[in-house]
Order: sequence, then structure tokens, then C-alpha cells
Amino acid sequence: MPLEAGLLEILACPACHAPLRDESASEESPELVCEGAGCGLAYPVRDGIPVLLVDEARRPA
Repeated sequence: MPLEAGLLEILACPACHAPLRDESASEESPELVCEGAGCGLAYPVRDGIPVLLVDEARRPA
């Protein structure tokens, strides 16, 4: 279930404050991916709610 565009516009990566890209539609495990050059953390989306905690984020591969 993709997030609303209005919500995605105001969300930012808690670690570096860069915009987030919605990867919810393309994967079985939905997530928001940081677009920051040095960051790239992927935050999970559980039951349609983004979990924007750095401790819960997946590091880039």
C-alpha cells in the first residue's frame, strides 16, 4: 500500500534530513529509502505506518 504523496513530501530521513523515496509498491517488505548521498538507510513501513527510527533502519548493501 503506497503512502500518500502529501505525507511523503513532508517526511525526511531522521539521520541526515534528506528526502525519502517510497519503495512500498515494488517489494514484499515495504520501506522508505533515504536519497541522501552518504546515507541510503531504508526504513520499514509496518501496517502502512513508516517506522522512522535509525535503530530500526536497514543499512545499504
